[in-house]
Amino acid sequence: MSDESVSARRFAHESMAVLDRLTESARDDVARAAGLIADCVRTDGVIQAFGTGHSQAIVLELAGRAGGLVPTNRLSIADLVLYGGEPPSVLDDPLLERRAGVAARLYDLAAPRPQDLFVVISNSGVNNVIVEMALHAKEHGHRVLAITSLSHTRAVPAGHPSGRKLADLADVVLDNAAPRGDALLELPGGGAVCALSTLTGVLLVQMAVAEASALLLAAGERPPVYVSANVPGGFEGNLELEKRYAGRIRRTAS
Repeated sequence: MSDESVSARRFAHESMAVLDRLTESARDDVARAAGLIADCVRTDGVIQAFGTGHSQAIVLELAGRAGGLVPTNRLSIADLVLYGGEPPSVLDDPLLERRAGVAARLYDLAAPRPQDLFVVISNSGVNNVIVEMALHAKEHGHRVLAITSLSHTRAVPAGHPSGRKLADLADVVLDNAAPRGDALLELPGGGAVCALSTLTGVLLVQMAVAEASALLLAAGERPPVYVSANVPGGFEGNLELEKRYAGRIRRTAS
């Protein structure tokens, strides 16, 4: 293996190549995802975004950020404590993501409406709470948009008792093109370094939001988007936009 096999230059080169390919290969799926998002916004729905681990970075990219759509809600296992009255110690359980009933509890705490869209994000797509959330959303009539690695999910067994994976349950799947295990650069002697799914996940989310905004504009509707709170009038303007969704969206960094 050459000296350049693991380096900043190599990662930049390899990851940019994936991003370039993804902008073309994901075009049709992004258009379908944008349709789900635009339909949700048009019908006064909220985009309920859920992920665990580092997938929460993609949730944050979608829910409650400058330049993003206002009717977005971040779901998190921490909601059990923040909104569900559980003691903080419940989050110390290393197997919490595998416990049955956790996703149903998170769903109930969010109190979604039928027109809400669920965006469920998981690189592997096999964790119990991830699959349970998608199942629960489908059982309640919601559309589900998945962001996952098809390479990874096809290479590992299902973790949910149903034998199903996130990609099996989604109305639309956005494949983040990350390799099995997520890391991009192989190390001498085994293993790999430098995860890819956050970069590709951000690209897919913003492409879908851009296309959804275009659909809304074409229909004569102005997309409800956040302005940075750090520009004059931004904070106040955002508060006005949020009033339409009062009691339905949460804004917390916890």
